[in-house]
Amino acid sequence: MPIHIGLAGWGDQDRLYGPGVKAKDRLKEYAKHFPLVEVDSSFYAIQPPERFAKWTEETPESLHFIVKAYQGMTGHQRGPAAAAAANDPDSTFAAFRESLKPVIDAGRLRAALFQYPPWFDCTRDNVRVLRETKRRMEGVPVALEFRHQSWFTEDYRERTLDFMRQEGWMHSVCDEPQAGLGSIPTVLEATDAAMTVVRFHGRNASGWNQGGAPNWRDVRYLYRYKEDELKEWAEKLLQLQEQSDHICVIFNNNSGGDAADNAKQMMALLGQLRPDGRDPLEPREEPPQYEQLDLF
Repeated sequence: MPIHIGLAGWGDQDRLYGPGVKAKDRLKEYAKHFPLVEVDSSFYAIQPPERFAKWTEETPESLHFIVKAYQGMTGHQRGPAAAAAANDPDSTFAAFRESLKPVIDAGRLRAALFQYPPWFDCTRDNVRVLRETKRRMEGVPVALEFRHQSWFTEDYRERTLDFMRQEGWMHSVCDEPQAGLGSIPTVLEATDAAMTVVRFHGRNASGWNQGGAPNWRDVRYLYRYKEDELKEWAEKLLQLQEQSDHICVIFNNNSGGDAADNAKQMMALLGQLRPDGRDPLEPREEPPQYEQLDLF
């Protein structure tokens, strides 16, 4: 029952890449370090199938993908684009499914991740939305992440988990700040025997609810996990491993560039090597520095 560790996105993980690695080669280089990656560009726009085909063709079979669902399908989007998605949800879902086909055909999709916004609370209407979403995604492995505490209150926690099991949703377990209704507690329960997702968002409580601020990207996920926090989580991952065949761990605490370092620390704590067989804590190779001779 393996534990797979990776990062949310690969383009801005600067600590992984030497100065000579071009942007177009970053995913290939990333695949030497981690066996899993979360595609987050799909949240902002449904990616063309050709792009997913390129990503799978240019990377080794060891790299698997979690693909974040388009925001027009989860209620994050507002304005005219949201209205268009709401008016024709079947076409939107069909386009998203079509975009995933190259990854599915390659056998390298772990899950499509449906993360719902903080205002998506536990109501009868929203339960209906989840049922409809699952129906539209039938045949595709899907993970579900909440951002509103109401789903896991004392009255609703077990009912929420039972609903996810019955409907076939994988649970996306979170480590995140406890900062009011727009955050959820860590619930160490699998809802699918095949896979569970765990996402590390950091613990920056003061920055968590600043989604509308101009610099929200710089502060919301600004957190570096300490060694003892990672050790505690290593034990929790082993507990989840008893409930699901695969545990897919994503570090999303990258406002300060800390995700890659923390992910590698977790790999080391679990006794894992990189996909290329090297020690995850091995320092990055730097290009040789040559002395400039004063010839004239």
